[in-house]
Amino acid sequence: MQDQTLISAIRFDGRGAGTDCAEDEIARWTPDQGVLWLHFNYGQPRIHEWLEGRCGLDPVVVEALIAEDARPRSFTDGDGLFVVLRGLNLNPGAELLDMVSVRAWIERGRIITVRQRKVMAVEDVRQALYGGTGPRDAGTFLVQLCGRLTQRIAMAVSQVEEQEDAAEDLVVQEGSRRLRPVLSDLRRRLINLRRYLAPQRQVISQFQSDQLSWLGAEHKSRLREIADRVTRYVEDLDAARERAAVAQDELESRLAEQLNRNMYVLSVVAAIFLPLSLLTGLLGINVLGIPGADNPYGFYVVCGCLAVIAAAQIWFFRRTHLM
Repeated sequence: MQDQTLISAIRFDGRGAGTDCAEDEIARWTPDQGVLWLHFNYGQPRIHEWLEGRCGLDPVVVEALIAEDARPRSFTDGDGLFVVLRGLNLNPGAELLDMVSVRAWIERGRIITVRQRKVMAVEDVRQALYGGTGPRDAGTFLVQLCGRLTQRIAMAVSQVEEQEDAAEDLVVQEGSRRLRPVLSDLRRRLINLRRYLAPQRQVISQFQSDQLSWLGAEHKSRLREIADRVTRYVEDLDAARERAAVAQDELESRLAEQLNRNMYVLSVVAAIFLPLSLLTGLLGINVLGIPGADNPYGFYVVCGCLAVIAAAQIWFFRRTHLM
């Protein structure tokens, strides 16, 4: 069976373009030939053989690269940078906010990235290399990767905000119980997105203080702009989460008001029929001496009395503003 551990191997030409490398070329590669980008699927069984054996990475870095679940984080080791970033899951049939991770080990002359599910931001960078508009060096690669991930996250934030606006309108217009799961799902999506976006902001901001020879002032300036954008998205998510909580409170208030109104109507109806039921119950007991039992018009007299009593009660309730 064909080994699918290595997804792609691309050598940068230093001018924004890249060419694919075969396995024998990877073995003969040297840093003076240009930056080499190796992209792996860490779900394959031969990943350790590639990362430790062929790439010669430190076992600590290898374990960090292939960890099952990793939140956004980074650390430096010498002149190398380990980073975990999260992006939207844009694979067919997948939940958009089911975030996927891309892990990278970046050195001056070599870049190693691993993923299990396809990350479209990585594919964007790869296609840009094929088109001649990709990264020129390791620092530019990091900038473009962070930028592509953030660009797609902006789409998700915008989508969630639109859903929030629609949910608020429905709460005002309908106030139906069917909106409860809608708002609950919206809040869950907001929490899930912010869960990864907040630490990702910290990771990108941390690059400003990392002392790496291949990460220059221009790279850090562009990364700072990306971190500011992520910060704005986190603030937007916080605001949307607060709006969702307010909308849910408003929905619960409207539902409680509807319930109280219904209970009030039932109470008024019960109050009107309670004395009528008492009178009909007394007149319906099966004993001698019931007034009007032998009168042929007794039934009509009783009905008239009940109607008068009901009308008097309705008048009283309206006069006292109970109806």
